[in-house]
Amino acid sequence: MATRSYLIMLIILSAVMLACSNSYIDKIKRGSDFNYKPGFPELRIASTAFIDTANTAHLLISGDIVYGSLIYSENDDFLEAEFSVIITVTKDGNSQELYVSESFQDTLRGDGEEVIYSQDVYKFEREYPITPGNYTTEVVLIDNNSRKRNTKSVATSVPAKDSTESAINNVSLLTKDSSIENADFKQATTYHLPSKYDSLKFQFQVINNSPNTAFNFNMRLLKFQNDSSIARPLNFRNYTPSSLPYAGIEYDEFDVLESSIRSFSQQGNVIIEYNFQDLPKGNYRLEVRSDNDSSNEIYKAIDFSIKNTNFPAVKTSYELAGPLYYIMDEKEHDKLMKIDDPQEMKNAIDRFWLSNIQNSVIAKSVVSMYYERVEEANKLFSNYKEGWKTDPGMVHILFGPPLQIDSFPDEMTWFYTYNRYDPEERFEFNLSKIRSKYFPFDNYLLDRSDVYFNPQLKQIQKWRSGAILRN
Repeated sequence: MATRSYLIMLIILSAVMLACSNSYIDKIKRGSDFNYKPGFPELRIASTAFIDTANTAHLLISGDIVYGSLIYSENDDFLEAEFSVIITVTKDGNSQELYVSESFQDTLRGDGEEVIYSQDVYKFEREYPITPGNYTTEVVLIDNNSRKRNTKSVATSVPAKDSTESAINNVSLLTKDSSIENADFKQATTYHLPSKYDSLKFQFQVINNSPNTAFNFNMRLLKFQNDSSIARPLNFRNYTPSSLPYAGIEYDEFDVLESSIRSFSQQGNVIIEYNFQDLPKGNYRLEVRSDNDSSNEIYKAIDFSIKNTNFPAVKTSYELAGPLYYIMDEKEHDKLMKIDDPQEMKNAIDRFWLSNIQNSVIAKSVVSMYYERVEEANKLFSNYKEGWKTDPGMVHILFGPPLQIDSFPDEMTWFYTYNRYDPEERFEFNLSKIRSKYFPFDNYLLDRSDVYFNPQLKQIQKWRSGAILRN
């Protein structure tokens, strides 16, 4: 009987803990992935809402358009790309109420071919007055030269103004590159933040609707333990289920980098800000919770990741050196990565390519192709770490996009031949965990095999000799 009672108590406790976990998870905001589609204009958006001191609600929509994703045409001595943006905001309910319908056009201009490959972004923001409720924002980007389009949507909520309950609302993340003179903070549009955004500002709104009652809350900045290793070669052993590369990220293992407690005693609402400088690479969560009533705790959080300086682009000597791991031997790469001086490292990278290819024109084309694939891998496969470090990223860099893909809920197979049974030209990937709100990443791991030794070696030789251009 005692054992049975203990089991019942354990089941009840587990159910309570799961319910609490669900309630917390549902209140964690997370930026989107890149959702990159080759050949189409790249658009990233985010939205947040806030209530001003006059008790008027506003919707702030932010967007990023990648320069190099548009098609350029010559105009005098410049290259120009024209695009159109259509913004619609609907209010959810029994019927879709159209709140906003706006469109605008603009032109991006560059005086050299660099703009064609640039991963820099054109930023836009729009702000609209709204009433309390749930909103869906849809943004359509149209490349006026190619006529291709990209559509993104995002949901935002505004609480009722006459609510008698206190609340924490609208946690948002803003970024700034301090090296740019007079730069302003802009809303982050993705989960993945390049570390060149060295200044981060977190904003959230505290609404205290209980007169003569102090509203107390505390903040914590958490940094999670995650795998940051480069993918193993194709013929090495598989990762064990107990390893960090298999788990990917451990949400139960974290460091508290900063914490603080504040109290808001006046009735009304106020915007609270927290600022951080030069956070190291990693995966983070900023969480805010009230401590007034443990039975009705208010909780809000936002997850984000800091990656390489120019992510998803690769520009610095360190960013250029890392992905060479896939076509260098281990000692060769270790020696390169030990170079401290950026210019010396850049010279060593140039020597590597030219000493192998020995033709500067061919070398330039091969280098361009290699790092184009690195940047594509970053946009296609990034999760808790840079996409080029993942197993699919490694295969994409070495072999390029597959001819065919078979996809299932927990696995995918890439084919580089129409003979689907050729073991040397098919790569099987399995998810270590199914993507969900508890694990919001695709962590595909390659089923490694000795059969890949020869095709991997041949592909490396093609890259190092320049023969990859003949494929």
